[in-house]
Amino acid sequence: MKTKLLSKMLLGTSLLGLATSFAFAQEEETKPFTMDGEFGFIVTTGNTETTSVSAGLSATHELERWSNAYLIEGLYKSDTVETDTGEELDRTTAQKWFASAQGNYKLENPNHRLFGFASYEDDRFSNFKYQGTLAAGWNQVMWDNEDTSFEYSIGPGYSFAEAQDGESFNGAIVRGAFSYRWNISDTSRFTQTFSTEVGSDNTKSRAESALIAQIAGGLSLKISLKFDHNTDVGPGIEKLDTETAATLVYSFF
Repeated sequence: MKTKLLSKMLLGTSLLGLATSFAFAQEEETKPFTMDGEFGFIVTTGNTETTSVSAGLSATHELERWSNAYLIEGLYKSDTVETDTGEELDRTTAQKWFASAQGNYKLENPNHRLFGFASYEDDRFSNFKYQGTLAAGWNQVMWDNEDTSFEYSIGPGYSFAEAQDGESFNGAIVRGAFSYRWNISDTSRFTQTFSTEVGSDNTKSRAESALIAQIAGGLSLKISLKFDHNTDVGPGIEKLDTETAATLVYSFF
């Protein structure tokens, strides 16, 4: 009798231990909500006086039926210039911000999804006062493991924009995008994102290549190269904008 009771107690203890270990493993492996904050600040003085600030906030939210991603980023730069009379003036040379959100509805195979996407960009020194996009279509996670991941989205949409001269550019588009991640080591990773929105008036493309290395805890250093390209711009305006940055990234969750 005592032997049976002892056996049951040992079995119950073992099952409880396995269940607890599994619960903790699930908690460690599954992060339903993550958020990263990014900030870079550069000030130069002397012969050249400039102030440059870049900041961003990105978040992902994993639910049973939904996988959502959010992004907000901005850039500001000012230079101090000297006039012909010797007077020093502060001149803003870059001022832009971008926000986007994408919701992916998971089908029976959770790697197959239907997506909805929205974005808005305000760039004071580009060809456009603002550019906005609404799109929907197919999203698929091709693979996602400990080392690498790759997913893409493609579907129709509608874009609305206004040039600096007041001309409107509204119409149907086809949006395509992909994101790639490579975990180089336990403390460093490489990411690549790309999107393009093809329309009859303009094709807008964005890309970012980034190398992120963990410094301590949730703090990391990020080296990135961004491209922003428009095919239809006014005279004297460059089609391609690039941004190279070194920023600090903090993972809140």
